[in-house]
Amino acid sequence: MRAFLWFLAIIGATLVVAALLAYPLFVALHPHFPAWSFDKVATRLWQLLMLLTLLFVLRHLRLTRARDFGYGAPRPRWLRQFGVGLFAGLATMLPVSLAMLVLGLRVLAPEGGAHELPKLLLSAALSGLAVGFVEETFFRGLMLGAVQAELRRPLLAIALVAAVYASVHFLASARIPAESVTWLSGFALLKAALAHFLAPGSIADAWLALFAVGLLLGACALWTGNIALGAGLHASWVFVMRATVGVTHDNPAATLAWLINPANGFLGWLVLAWTLAITIVVLLARGRFKHWHRTI
Repeated sequence: MRAFLWFLAIIGATLVVAALLAYPLFVALHPHFPAWSFDKVATRLWQLLMLLTLLFVLRHLRLTRARDFGYGAPRPRWLRQFGVGLFAGLATMLPVSLAMLVLGLRVLAPEGGAHELPKLLLSAALSGLAVGFVEETFFRGLMLGAVQAELRRPLLAIALVAAVYASVHFLASARIPAESVTWLSGFALLKAALAHFLAPGSIADAWLALFAVGLLLGACALWTGNIALGAGLHASWVFVMRATVGVTHDNPAATLAWLINPANGFLGWLVLAWTLAITIVVLLARGRFKHWHRTI
């Protein structure tokens, strides 16, 4: 469990250090960048601390090779698997978006925003690629690889990483006016970030959906030996989700509105059920993945 605890430690420790240093950094930057909100400064500080601390931990755990990051396959094969993931991601997430529209869970926004559609789709695509690569490299490349190598229990390793993956998505933020910022504001943000976990019932459906996604992506990484397929799936899923949320709005009055978490607007019981169905199909076809190291 040493590797798993190291990854947990850098997440927790950097959150606390960011809470401590956010105020003096904001005071130094605010006169020069008044548009930067306190929560934005604190978030960017946490991300920087995560990166710096991660570099130390990777060296300590000797995770320095390309395959440790999930990029061990030859480039042509890696890119082909990534392409398959992109296509499969679109094919598996678009039905969810269509189901939301058919069931009235989300409603198309007024046509007045049609001229913004190309910009929205480009933003969703770039966001999907960024999230797909960053999160898969960290969770399914580095973290899962290190935990699996140490535990040598694939299912447990996948489940542990999936739980952390799901949890970090609920580190919420809060706005604090510049004139109200004090030394304690960083800890106010930290408290807000953890608020969801004090009322787990409000996020249970979305958390379980993300946990199921983490299990599926972990299985793909384990069976293919790299993160290419998962990165493609992840990128397309984020693209479809953000594009859907961008061109529609939620409909709390829908009969089946409970299928979507109101705070998230997309994840929930519907996505959980669909992800489990996809996972069953993948499990039934898992033998095909054994050939991916040599063919696709």
